[in-house]
Amino acid sequence: MSFLIVLVFTCILLAFWRLTSTFSKSDIRLSIMRHFAHPAALAYSMTTLGAGMMNSIFSFYYVKLFLNKYKISESAFHQSQVVFMIWNALNDPLFGYLQDNSRVECCSRRRLSILYGAPLYSLAFLLAWFPWRTYEPDDWLSGAHLMVTLCAFDGLLTFVLLAQCALFAEISGHHQNRLRLIKYSQVASLMGSSSVLFCGLISENMDNFAAFQGFSVVVAILACICMLYTGFNSESRFDSKTFEEGSESPEKPPLSVSSVMSMTWQILTNRDFQLFVIMNFFQVFMVAFCNNFTMIFAEHLIPQDVLPSLAKSVMYGAGFICPQLLVLCSQNLLHKFGYYRLILITFYVEAGAAVIMLLLGPSNYYFLALFLTSNMVLVQAAFSLFNLPLADIIDSDLQKHKRSTPLSSMVFGTNALFTKPAQSLAPMLVVSILNQYGYAEMKDIGMAADPSALQSLHSVMFYLVCVVPLCVTALQVLAWRPFSIRESHTIDSKYIDG
Repeated sequence: MSFLIVLVFTCILLAFWRLTSTFSKSDIRLSIMRHFAHPAALAYSMTTLGAGMMNSIFSFYYVKLFLNKYKISESAFHQSQVVFMIWNALNDPLFGYLQDNSRVECCSRRRLSILYGAPLYSLAFLLAWFPWRTYEPDDWLSGAHLMVTLCAFDGLLTFVLLAQCALFAEISGHHQNRLRLIKYSQVASLMGSSSVLFCGLISENMDNFAAFQGFSVVVAILACICMLYTGFNSESRFDSKTFEEGSESPEKPPLSVSSVMSMTWQILTNRDFQLFVIMNFFQVFMVAFCNNFTMIFAEHLIPQDVLPSLAKSVMYGAGFICPQLLVLCSQNLLHKFGYYRLILITFYVEAGAAVIMLLLGPSNYYFLALFLTSNMVLVQAAFSLFNLPLADIIDSDLQKHKRSTPLSSMVFGTNALFTKPAQSLAPMLVVSILNQYGYAEMKDIGMAADPSALQSLHSVMFYLVCVVPLCVTALQVLAWRPFSIRESHTIDSKYIDG
């Protein structure tokens, strides 16, 4: 059964890639693409497909793997997260500066950054799933393993996806074209996120670890192929301009430190950028909270006789697949109302659902399963729209400071400098709270435990499930409401595409 599922999943993705690569080499490519696909959007979305397959599995399983299977100590877990938090914050502006200002083509050209980074990114994904030896409880090497894994995976993820984010702003300046990129990306993300569903079914939610490892290797290979397609077929409209300018004029000297600091200061003092960063910080926190702990909460709070393992696998898969469906179904609403209002509405809905769940209590298991799933869906769906406000901020900066080319990577990287630490803060905070109530001793559900201690742990888990979204969304509403770029969906083009 597991082999059959792997075979079906592999065949679907290989057929999709083979079909698109055949189109790219065929003389009839343009006529077919005009009717069924947009070449630039298709090439862009293939990186979303590859990254989505790997990132969904990594973010969903790595915390449980290191806590439950590798039995990492709490101190080693926190130390790894602190190192990761520092590296995670610094590598984004570093790579942003390199990609916007480097004279080396593999850094300065977006598609080449993806092309050369994809194989290393796929290899880094595999680091977590293969232990360096048989770990004893609280083994120091499991802490080193986690530290290296997080830093390597995030560094290469940043290098590749920062280039893709820059492509989003640079492929076109038209709002409708950007919505097309969002649409194609959501279809690709929908396919990529299904890896969590198939992985859960094949590995029995990681109980069959050998099957889990085999599936992760297949995913890494397919993801690399998808991203290579982007590397060969995608172009920024500024690449040709830069090439023409470079062929007609002598090579520009590298930017001075004062110039870089000046540009960074201009980005940081943008009021809309500040508001977006505050809101996005909490959204990144919520994404990490949902991805890392939904499985742990569901296994403890929802009994096995209420939702068996297969049903929970479907539930976890839905949490990654449904956000893309929701965004795809919201295309007309995005055209009509714009991203600002839709993002604000999702905050209100999340807060309302948290209040209702708090009132219903932890014994309403089916409502709890629905709430856990819907919360993941809303958080991920809103997060999928965040490239739109960042692209508008890049456009605003380009016009305000009369730049010849946009600072796309620097804007995305500077945003990440302040928001990425939330990826580490969420697991550190939650693990600390859970361990205060005995999670380290009671992490295995079937293990005998003091009923009163277990009940206390489950109560804390339930309040985390409800109170965290309620508090975070309240802060997000306060930060997001003053954001001023609200009507970009009504403007055909902010500047002419090259």
